Amino acid sequence: MPDKATDGTEVTAAGIARLAGVGRAAVSNWRRRHADFPKPVGGTETSPSFALADVEAWLRAQGKLAEVPPRERVWQQLAGHPEGPVTALVHTGCVLLLIHDRPTLWLDASAGSDERLAAMLPAALDQVLDARFGPAPQRTVTTPIGPRLLPSAPLLRGAAELAAGPGARKAYEFLLGRHLDANPRQYALTPAPLAELMAGLAGPARTVLDPACGTGTLLRAAATGSRPGQELYGQDDDPALTALTALRLALSTDATVRIAAGDSLRADAVPGLRADAALCHPPFNERNWGHDELAYDPRWEYGFPARTESELAWVQHALARVRDGGTVVVLMPPAAASRRSGRRIRADLLRRGALRAVIALPAGAAPPYNIPLHLWVLRRPEKAPAQPEVLLADAGQFAGEGRGGPDWRSVRDAVLGAWGDFDRTGRFDDRPGLARRLPVIELLDDDVDLAPARHLPPPTAAGDTGRLTDVRERLDETLRLTARLTPAAPATSRAAPRRPLTTVGELARGGALTLRTGTHGGHARVPVLTDHDVLAGTGPTGTLPESDEEPVLTEPGDVVVPVLGGGTVARVVDATTAGAALGRNLVLLRPDPAALDPWFLAGFLRGTANHRQASSYASTATRLDVRRLQLPRLPLDAQRGYGDRFRALDEFERALRLAGRLGEQLVRGMYDGLTDGTVAPD
Repeated sequence: MPDKATDGTEVTAAGIARLAGVGRAAVSNWRRRHADFPKPVGGTETSPSFALADVEAWLRAQGKLAEVPPRERVWQQLAGHPEGPVTALVHTGCVLLLIHDRPTLWLDASAGSDERLAAMLPAALDQVLDARFGPAPQRTVTTPIGPRLLPSAPLLRGAAELAAGPGARKAYEFLLGRHLDANPRQYALTPAPLAELMAGLAGPARTVLDPACGTGTLLRAAATGSRPGQELYGQDDDPALTALTALRLALSTDATVRIAAGDSLRADAVPGLRADAALCHPPFNERNWGHDELAYDPRWEYGFPARTESELAWVQHALARVRDGGTVVVLMPPAAASRRSGRRIRADLLRRGALRAVIALPAGAAPPYNIPLHLWVLRRPEKAPAQPEVLLADAGQFAGEGRGGPDWRSVRDAVLGAWGDFDRTGRFDDRPGLARRLPVIELLDDDVDLAPARHLPPPTAAGDTGRLTDVRERLDETLRLTARLTPAAPATSRAAPRRPLTTVGELARGGALTLRTGTHGGHARVPVLTDHDVLAGTGPTGTLPESDEEPVLTEPGDVVVPVLGGGTVARVVDATTAGAALGRNLVLLRPDPAALDPWFLAGFLRGTANHRQASSYASTATRLDVRRLQLPRLPLDAQRGYGDRFRALDEFERALRLAGRLGEQLVRGMYDGLTDGTVAPD
């Protein structure tokens, strides 16, 4: 790419750190220690920005950068766009859609100067945007005019180069995913596994609506493996977000995409729509949802929602926009199943056969992650059922440990299996602790409480007692193993030997190890090793948004270090974690076996004093500059002696951690068994 492409692009200290694969503290040190470090060209005193071209040149001169990856260059151009990243994403998405649908038009427009590109693009974009989103007055995505496109020209050329390999769709997913990750509080995101579960509950549908579509994750999940002629309708009250969502869906599917801006409850964009299915992740606990002005709206077939029951307004809106027999799946807060202010609407939904299932998800399924949210599955009644029944299910047993998230495969198998049996045949054998078919009449009391846990039978006593016996036996074995692995008492204290030291940064420059940082995107089906997995000692539990960014895959013998949180942790990758993608906030060190023993490396990186001298503080978080971590210069044979000792300590630590988990399971199971009668006190 020519140098002029980066003349106007600015980059922050965080962007410089990402370019060089270091922490922000390292960038601050470079600014203090090197008089020739580029001077700020913008930003503020506390958050300055620098010219990307000057930063690249300085990093190369210092030997800290060989070449900027194309995706990183494009991201910095997008983040530093003079009109902001959202406008840059819209311009980029339009051009990527043009490249995807009409590549010859792009080749013709891009041949020549930036001024010619900006002049020719609007006409070419009009053709592809009209074909995908309808005539201009109806479109959420408006065609950018030439003068506004001129500052974007270097970015658009870079995005075209980025899309040359993996394709326009993955290029846009990477850029949009990076933007969403950089602004987590600005958008309400639906995790991809949850979206896939909701789409699975709705089943195949030719016409799908999401009245609070946000970033389009639910519609994208519904379009996976879509049939020809599928139509996707969405609406959101953020006009800028609707443009990004429309472009995302147009790039990821061949379906007809119709995304509108506006509040679906107050200003429904498709009042005449009767979709086959509706999926919705509505805003929770909204008091200002239109209660005063919508009192006589015909959508309230099951009762006028109270001011505090905004979620029941979204449920009825979605039901009003599907055909008879159409399916609605809504993510709900658990309080909506039992609040007294909503009991009359819940009762009417049950009595008329509209509410078909209430499914409790494990905690950690979606924000807010500390609450086990519910899924309501509804169907617009074609006729009143003779003896209505409802499915109640609780997938809480599949919650993951720590912050790794639920076991989504088990959740999906259990929930879709139970719903499929119930929906297809109407016959369903109760699954203790998991799912139960319940006559509606049993729920129509003064509370109309739909919380699944309050109606499900407990697991069978025999199975529960057997499980506790198994846990106790495993705990006994683990405690015996822990006793065998307990390290011997150290010898009498002696003065610490003086040893020549080196740093991770010096070893990387000398070729003794390779240093890589975690990515923001990758292949959706590759399991991701997160910083929480490393801290908890568990297997990979994370996911990454799909993009063209090549993930860093772990190999046996790699050493993985978290850079946030201040804990002295370094983990050697073994066969159980090899092949996972490296998550964010992790640094991977790949030692040359001829120069470094991985256990020696990991052990010395865990020293408390070592971490203290290599850490810095940014706001309330501690960040580790891995390049500054020190270890002694020792021959390989001497390293292996230390490595054997560090490996033994790691085995002891794992045994202690397992014993703690098993002990907690046994204690919790005994309390539950004694209180529910499945375990006798004697």
